[in-house]
Amino acid sequence: MSGVFIDKGDWVVVCDGGKALVLENVGEAKFLNLKTIEVLEQKDLPTHELGTDVPGRAFNSVGNLRSSVGQTDWHDEAERQFLTQLAHRLDAAVAAGKTKSVIVVAPPRALGMLRAAYSHALKNAVRAELDKDLVKHPMLEIEKHLSGAA
Repeated sequence: MSGVFIDKGDWVVVCDGGKALVLENVGEAKFLNLKTIEVLEQKDLPTHELGTDVPGRAFNSVGNLRSSVGQTDWHDEAERQFLTQLAHRLDAAVAAGKTKSVIVVAPPRALGMLRAAYSHALKNAVRAELDKDLVKHPMLEIEKHLSGAA
C-alpha cells in the first residue's frame, strides 16, 4: 500500500459501516505513530429493533391489481446514517482547524456511503481514500498496512 504519504498531524480515519477509528499521525511519514483521537461505534441491533414497518402495497392506476413494495434494509440504513454522522464530525473538525488533511480507509461499500456525505470542505481535505477493511485490526497492523510494510 505504498504511495500514501501520511505526514505528521494528518488524520487517518479507519472505518466500516459500524465502527470508526479517528487517528492522528504523531510520528513521521516514514515511521507512523497513530494515536487515537476518537472511537465511534454503532450498536449492531437486531432487525426487529431497527424498524417495524411491513412491506407496503402499491395500487395500479388501472384495474384492481396490487403489488408489493420492497422491504427496507434497516441495517443498510443504519450504516448510511452512521457514516453520514461520521462525515459531519470530520467536517466540523476540518472547519475548526483541528486537521487540514484526512486519509480515509474503509471497505468500498462504506467508502461510497461516506463519500456521498462529504461536504465541499471535507472533500478538499481528503487526500486519499484506501479501499481496505482494517477497522478490526490492532493498531500495529494498521500502521504496517499504511506504511507499506505489510
